Amino acid sequence: MSYFGKKVTYKGVQYDSQKECDFYKRYLEHSKKRVEVHQRFKLIETFDACGYRMRGIDYTPDFVIYDADGSMLHVYDVKTSINPQGTDTSAKVRFKLFTLKTGMPVEVVVPRANDFKMTMFGWTVNTMLDKHVHYDRHGKMKINKDNGQPVYDHYNVYRDINYNIHEIVGW
Repeated sequence: MSYFGKKVTYKGVQYDSQKECDFYKRYLEHSKKRVEVHQRFKLIETFDACGYRMRGIDYTPDFVIYDADGSMLHVYDVKTSINPQGTDTSAKVRFKLFTLKTGMPVEVVVPRANDFKMTMFGWTVNTMLDKHVHYDRHGKMKINKDNGQPVYDHYNVYRDINYNIHEIVGW
């Protein structure tokens, strides 16, 4: 969900931001997979507490991709930054609850001109994501001042959605 983005309508579907719409156009529209936009999932049902009703918790990912037999392939949440600070804590909690309930991790994606970055938050180790050496804008490898080792980014870069998330997380 975009707090600052302007809603965009494309082919009768409303997207939360232009970035979200662009991700759909570039990577999902022609994928030949079934794409659900803003499909709602009930994570926690409404319940009684102290004589009152407590609201449940829903999660609405930006995109859910299904294969021909109806199995979930990808659950995408489009953000403007791959940085963990760019995603609020309540969203990260929803990602974890969604993964607990469905067994599918939420893939946080940031579309770029010719590809998109993808990461998943909340894991105890980041070894499942390829480590990519970070380069500055001049093409020089960034070096950690404390230990002299290269600085790594914990995300993957993709040009299409034809990758298997189960191979990445080992399920």
